[in-house]
Amino acid sequence: MCQLLGMNCNTPTDIVFSFTGFALRGGLTDEHQDGWGIAFFEGAGVRHLVDYQAAIRSPLAELIKAHPIKSKNVIAHIRKATQGSIALENCHPFVRECWGINWVFAHNGDVPNFLPELTGAYLPIGNTDSERAFCYILQECRHHFGAKAPTLAQLAPFLEQLCHQIAQFGTFNIMLSNGHALFVHCSTKLHYIIRQFPFNTAQLSDQDMSINFAEVTTPKDRVAVIATQPLTTNETWAAFAKDEFKVFVDGAVMPRSNLDQTALSVS
Repeated sequence: MCQLLGMNCNTPTDIVFSFTGFALRGGLTDEHQDGWGIAFFEGAGVRHLVDYQAAIRSPLAELIKAHPIKSKNVIAHIRKATQGSIALENCHPFVRECWGINWVFAHNGDVPNFLPELTGAYLPIGNTDSERAFCYILQECRHHFGAKAPTLAQLAPFLEQLCHQIAQFGTFNIMLSNGHALFVHCSTKLHYIIRQFPFNTAQLSDQDMSINFAEVTTPKDRVAVIATQPLTTNETWAAFAKDEFKVFVDGAVMPRSNLDQTALSVS
């Protein structure tokens, strides 16, 4: 299986610390050697890097560690191929447009028998079940809501319904973002932590590396980090429940009662 890493925060933040530990799982501390990728939102734009090499051998991965890129929403993925060849077009995350908005998607799991009819509005470029599911999600969203983007309150329950539908065909741990919200569905295993004032020191589990977040943050900062497995040894990560769907905005889990007040837009 693959592994996922996501970050959602209330102010642009770099993901160097978390990505450093996460990338080691791409062939050193774990078996995910079949490619990797990462996408950073910057306003309405997306910086998107993928590589079919293992993350521990990829010069692009070293670039991410050496040059901090600040973003409010990041999705990263390390791949252990179950469907599709080891090729650039099959590396997550995938990026598509809907309602004039960039959408980024990554999947951990396997849904080999999910073979929906795709109308042509969104078609896979590679040959993974993951990209096929992403195309289906955007196709159904566009069909259901039409040409006008829905509010976050309208979209979230519809996405949750689609995730539950697809998860009936296998394992569907996913992250999806439009640069404003980060939507996360857990079939089997995902964890998250929300770092906010007062900040403490964190120690990576995959490398002898620590950081005192109090030295690099302000009291107003809030950062949610979501990963397949906890990335640190001295922090308390919360586990998602099976079939749980959460929406993160500004570094916090959004209660459903608050979604009406949040526009579907990039801030």
